[in-house]
Amino acid sequence: MNAYIIKRLLLMIPTLFGIMVINFAIIQAAPGGPVEQTLAKIQGLQGSSTERISGAGSTEILSNNSQFDNNKSSSTGGSSKYRGAQGIDPETIKEIEKMYGFDKPALERFIDMLKNYLTLDFGNSFYRDESVINLVIEKLPVSISLGLWTTILVYLISIPLGIKKAVSDGSSFDIWSSALITFGYAIPSFLFAILLIILFAGGSFIDIFPLRGLFSENWEELSTIDKIKDYFWHLTLPITAMVISGFATLTMLCKNSFIDEISKQYVLTAKAKGANEKRVLYGHVFRNAMLIIIAGFPAALFGILFTSSLLIELIFSLDGLGLLGYESVINRDYPVVFGTLFIFTIIGLIVSLIGDIMYVIIDPRIDFDKREV
Repeated sequence: MNAYIIKRLLLMIPTLFGIMVINFAIIQAAPGGPVEQTLAKIQGLQGSSTERISGAGSTEILSNNSQFDNNKSSSTGGSSKYRGAQGIDPETIKEIEKMYGFDKPALERFIDMLKNYLTLDFGNSFYRDESVINLVIEKLPVSISLGLWTTILVYLISIPLGIKKAVSDGSSFDIWSSALITFGYAIPSFLFAILLIILFAGGSFIDIFPLRGLFSENWEELSTIDKIKDYFWHLTLPITAMVISGFATLTMLCKNSFIDEISKQYVLTAKAKGANEKRVLYGHVFRNAMLIIIAGFPAALFGILFTSSLLIELIFSLDGLGLLGYESVINRDYPVVFGTLFIFTIIGLIVSLIGDIMYVIIDPRIDFDKREV
């Protein structure tokens, strides 16, 4: 197992490099970068200023506007590689490029970025005037709170429910619980979140839960017990919305896995030897059936932690990593995009390795040292 872990850790290096290369190339090719956005803002300020000035009706100002238009027409900005650069002094464009680091070739920028990442220097945000690592640390509590508690609750609900459905397959319990699961699977988490707000957060019915934030404004004044209560009071609706839509798939996966194992020959043999139902189920079937559940754990945790919570964060005004990543992509905040991508990729690879280790813990018959990575 140790040799396999070392191989996987070494494999992370080219994996990280490949992911960064692909995403760097895609981002560079995407239109609307920070330079273009800054140029658009400059053009917008010039346009709004012109409208206000011309509205005053001054002959002198109109003359100045005409002179500005003449200069704009003769400017070489029209030949710029950026859209919206017409009429802007080329020297200004060069200053903007230098400000964002675009005065260097793409390959040089990529190499500089990798060198900085080796020292855990992810740079500063273009628009927030703060380092990327500080932004991630600031937003991390929200995403961890949503992802961790949702994953724990989903597994605590899905595994017992899936086992019960497998044991009582075809019964009335299996039928009505399947209807509930279908309902949960069909309704997206964000739609269920809106329903919860309407019902319990000051919509058309009851107002007992907060609508925004992870803590109350008087958080610092609360006692330890009250802080814990306040924390879970704010998380109740977001986590409920995510659990309802998340437990359905895992429950059916668990049920089908157990049904498949229950029908195998070794189970019939154990029953024939006089083993009781619980011993067969939890002593033989559980270990084998849970392998596929454990295999999906890293993906479930990672998905809930960093992607599935995006719309929930938006709806409940929770400022987490999902919202940070979304805004950085929209605003072309490249240091935040690449920094968070690098961190998320490392976490995903480590979680995947932990999943393989859990395989061995559950079933020692698995030997990763004998397989190729």
